[in-house]
Amino acid sequence: MPDDAAAARAAAEEESAFSHPPVDPDVTAAYGDHPDQVIDFYAPRTDTPLAPLVVVLHGGAWRARFDRRHITPFADYLARRGFAVATVEYRRGGDPRIPAQSSGSEAGSGAPAPLAGRWPDTFDDVAAAMDALPALVREVLPRADPRRTVLTGHSAGGHLALWAAARHVLPAGAPWRTDGPAPLRGVVALAPIADLAVAEKLDVCGNAALQLLGGHDHFAERQAYADPALLLPTGIATTLVQGRTDLVVPQAVAESYADAAAKAGEVVGLTLLEDVGHFPLIDPAADACAVVAEEIAQLAW
Repeated sequence: MPDDAAAARAAAEEESAFSHPPVDPDVTAAYGDHPDQVIDFYAPRTDTPLAPLVVVLHGGAWRARFDRRHITPFADYLARRGFAVATVEYRRGGDPRIPAQSSGSEAGSGAPAPLAGRWPDTFDDVAAAMDALPALVREVLPRADPRRTVLTGHSAGGHLALWAAARHVLPAGAPWRTDGPAPLRGVVALAPIADLAVAEKLDVCGNAALQLLGGHDHFAERQAYADPALLLPTGIATTLVQGRTDLVVPQAVAESYADAAAKAGEVVGLTLLEDVGHFPLIDPAADACAVVAEEIAQLAW
């Protein structure tokens, strides 16, 4: 268990990240018929004639109570840094009416959390959104340059970003498998739940990884289709950004993914930030957010 000082700092970081009012997108477009199958688009807030595109997948332990609204200040922050931004919504698990819990409760110290993820709907949606994105960008975000696309995601969204970049190495017959790698400049995964087996052992977010795959009866069979640590190498430039004092998704999860990549012959960047927890990575008021933007820029520009 974290000591009182660490828990207090984590709570303050979370409060800061969630203190920003939601920022409405310039346009929202659907990629399917379900209400959650939508993408928010933010045009660059600078005079850049043709801007790199950043695709954002939000976190929240794949649970319905946490939607894309909490990531909109981060999307706006990137737009003000000169990026075009597409924020993807997707179907999640549990009851959205259940009040949001603190990061401490999500990590397993409080009451049982609502079920995480919907199999296979969560993966169906991310795959469909990525497939629909090029046409939607041409239609609604003409100042975006899809040839310079960087995929990013936070926490559970970091898992989905790594997974979306690895669809071409999914097992044969997987419904989401593509013939070749996605046309990405790279992936920047922020405190990602990057290794589902390690996350399950550490009981990350109230064992959300186990719930995502349908429980103990399905975990082993579905892991090969859903665990980024098993979908390597991807051949796509990948960087993980992780706070060393993260109490929600511990550093060990990112390190395990980086180790798996190395064993597969792929170099994955791992940027570890001192005295940084889970939420500063997406908090426009935090220095860590500027580091994230720079990691994205290094791939995009």
